[in-house]
Amino acid sequence: MFLAQKLQEQLQKQRKIAEENDAKRRATQLGLPYLDLIGSKTPIELKSLQTIKEGEAKKALLAPFQIDRKKLFLAAFNPALPESKTALESLKKNFELHIAVSSMSSLNHGWSYYQYVGDTKEISGSVEINEAHINEFRSQIKSLADFTASLKNFKSPYTSQILEIILAGAMAMKTSDIHLEPGENENALRLRVDGLLHTIFSEFTALVYKSVVTRIKLLSNLKLNIHDEAQDGRFTIKLSDRDIEVRTSVIPSEYGETLVLRLLDPLSLKANLEELGWRPDDLEIIKREIDRPNGLILNTGPTGSGKTTTLYAFLKFITNPEIKIITIEDPIEYHLEGISQTQVDADADYTFASGLRSILRQDPDIVLVGEIRDKETAEIAMNASLTGHLVFSTLHTNDAVGAIPRLIDLGAKTQIIGPALNLVIAQRLVRVLCPKCKVPAPVTDTQKEKIKKFMEKLPARVNKSDYDNYAIFGPKGCPECAGIGYRGRVSIFELFAISEKIEELIYKNPTELELKEQATNEGMVTLQEDGFLKVLKGVTSIAEVERLAGKIEWLEG
Repeated sequence: MFLAQKLQEQLQKQRKIAEENDAKRRATQLGLPYLDLIGSKTPIELKSLQTIKEGEAKKALLAPFQIDRKKLFLAAFNPALPESKTALESLKKNFELHIAVSSMSSLNHGWSYYQYVGDTKEISGSVEINEAHINEFRSQIKSLADFTASLKNFKSPYTSQILEIILAGAMAMKTSDIHLEPGENENALRLRVDGLLHTIFSEFTALVYKSVVTRIKLLSNLKLNIHDEAQDGRFTIKLSDRDIEVRTSVIPSEYGETLVLRLLDPLSLKANLEELGWRPDDLEIIKREIDRPNGLILNTGPTGSGKTTTLYAFLKFITNPEIKIITIEDPIEYHLEGISQTQVDADADYTFASGLRSILRQDPDIVLVGEIRDKETAEIAMNASLTGHLVFSTLHTNDAVGAIPRLIDLGAKTQIIGPALNLVIAQRLVRVLCPKCKVPAPVTDTQKEKIKKFMEKLPARVNKSDYDNYAIFGPKGCPECAGIGYRGRVSIFELFAISEKIEELIYKNPTELELKEQATNEGMVTLQEDGFLKVLKGVTSIAEVERLAGKIEWLEG
């Protein structure tokens, strides 16, 4: 059986090679270019298929595949055939034709896209979702289990309606990411809610899953005939009061294509500085630092820790008509009024480094660089901060003091890092306990004594009286939080201010341990400590802080 299958595959491969060689010969004879629509992975644009009806295209052995204003690109078996000539003469009245000779396999591939042409009015890079549907979901869905049940009970043959229920349900659940994951026996839908993934549905048939993926790729202007390469795109969800941008990422996997849709809802952006979760003493430091005329402020942490949101809040806080602010981002996540925002474009050679050079020629007062990834960007950013600019950027490190060894690893000089750097922030997003259902957590006498010692060790700038009547809570789950026990997220922070002593230490190429010891002596409150202070305020739980900032070992026992 296996040998027979291998033989069949070999025969098909040989037939395909012979068919393409025959198309190449025809192209040479006619003096036209040859094109393999399948092998070249040429994208098929649905708009081009609207120039000629499917029946006429098949009769004339033509397959339009791209259109650029008046230019129409077609694949033809043999444009000298009578039926082909007739169709091409008709098309010439409206378009400038660019013809390539192709095999019947290529034409059949191109014609297969006609099945989607009926949707082209809807597929325009945006999708409108009836807000009544979202409100209906909000009234029906009280938990993740309710959303699962609604998908199980939903009966519709239309892919557009299946996608609409997924998007509407995700928005009703205030989801940040939608994950579609194919498997050997099941195809799953998972949602990221407040930073954690939840499996919603895993019973999509292979046909339905593929149809939903195809629909999303169409909306995102991605190539339908490419299944073995990563692709990125976007589309917009149109609502009456706002547009929600959706970033689409597609990667090949063992059992099909895996998709992640990132929902960028303007309403979810907490761009007000005071709303981010600062303690009053930390907020005082932040306001002082971002009011300085020059210097570099770095925000560190993993992807999805809220770094960009914090930097946007800085910009919004200091924006006024008298100063010029320019950003270079990858990509622009949210649009801010009064700020010139630019986006990295590798094809145009507009990288963080080259873009930053161009921005500095525009005489800005404040610059935001989406991320420092290499030595060149680091050096330009630091030199800009030394020459009268206030620069904000991000860096991937585990904690604030880790930014110094990271910059050194990138090749930045220690004699520049110290003078250029004003402040390094580390942050994480912890889930906020649902105020409607959070329950008190037991605290032993031993733990109370340890908490007392913890408070005594904190620097004097922390107002300890704010925590005199502390209470520790845990999650429960209720209709208000969809049964999760948490609703929304808040940041925990670590501020590493560059003092004269730390600047002197940087010159000596210090270890991270040495930097941390000096920063702690100068009153730095760590991520974990800030998280635990939010636990004492009843904002989040111990488990949530430990999940993101490590086990609180001193509290055990």
